Amino acid sequence: MRRNWAARLRHVTIDGLRAVVLENERLRVTVVPGKGGDVVEFLHKPTDTDFVWLSPQGLRAPRDHLQGAADDVAQFTDHYEGGWQEVFPNGGAPSEYRGARLAQHGEVAGLPWDHEVLADDEDEVAIRLRVRTRRLPYRMEKIFRLRSGTAALEIEGRAVNDSDVPLHAMWGQHIVYGHPFLRPGARIRLPEGVRVIPHESAINPAGRRVRAGGPWEWPRVPADDGGETDLSVVQDRGAPSDIVYLTGFNEGWYEIEGDIGIRVEWDATLLPYLWMWQELGASTGYPWWGRAYTVGLEPFSSMPTDGLAAAVANGTALILEPHETKVLRLRAEVMA
Repeated sequence: MRRNWAARLRHVTIDGLRAVVLENERLRVTVVPGKGGDVVEFLHKPTDTDFVWLSPQGLRAPRDHLQGAADDVAQFTDHYEGGWQEVFPNGGAPSEYRGARLAQHGEVAGLPWDHEVLADDEDEVAIRLRVRTRRLPYRMEKIFRLRSGTAALEIEGRAVNDSDVPLHAMWGQHIVYGHPFLRPGARIRLPEGVRVIPHESAINPAGRRVRAGGPWEWPRVPADDGGETDLSVVQDRGAPSDIVYLTGFNEGWYEIEGDIGIRVEWDATLLPYLWMWQELGASTGYPWWGRAYTVGLEPFSSMPTDGLAAAVANGTALILEPHETKVLRLRAEVMA
């Protein structure tokens, strides 16, 4: 019998795409295996707060993603519904690696993943997703788990090199926040000792220390009126459309909060960088048209956002030895 209490799981269809809803007393998480295993809802039920940003263009099926793309950027951007994507094996701009042309943010974010139910009882629900890349010989899986009574989503991901040769990759979590959760005055907290690397300096990742002591607080998220911001404390400029890279994490975590908050924890030995991307209504051309008020806080293995070839060149790309498996554990918990 289908439950409507404690931990529970439902299969639904959203805009023609199969999706799975993991839910308990405090949290509702919607995952779309049919498009990259994207998380398109992370809703704190007691406060009716959804932490993911949803793009005005909405959710589009992967068949459109694969057939309707005019170029390597459009393959991701024209079908980006917001939410939370797995990025692998290329991060950021299109890139070429050993004869393989890799599109914006790699392959897996646009592919349909297979899925199966691992647990479905009152104590916990869990699903496992699997996919194989098409340009490089990788296999990936991830498990989403939600336990009764908690406001935390647990994720375990695996990346497997299925070949007899060592390969490079970039692996990231494209987590982007927006309205109604993200408002002017929200604060971002990070561990002690974190350094910021401006995008222009990312080829030489020496970085610079931001502030002694800790945990320290990022300046407030600015208003979306196009005015000056106070992010210049940690950046060379306070541009409302920009990206920087943070590193030096002894512990992989951040918190972002206003009236309510979320804490994301991850293995910083595997993903030692945090990309901070902000698009605060400043870009009035393609693809945002002034409609995006977002901040991305994205744990990543590598940098910069120029793609895998650049990460190989600066020594930050992951290396997976023949038939090696790398395991990533991540947790996202609402602070209320």
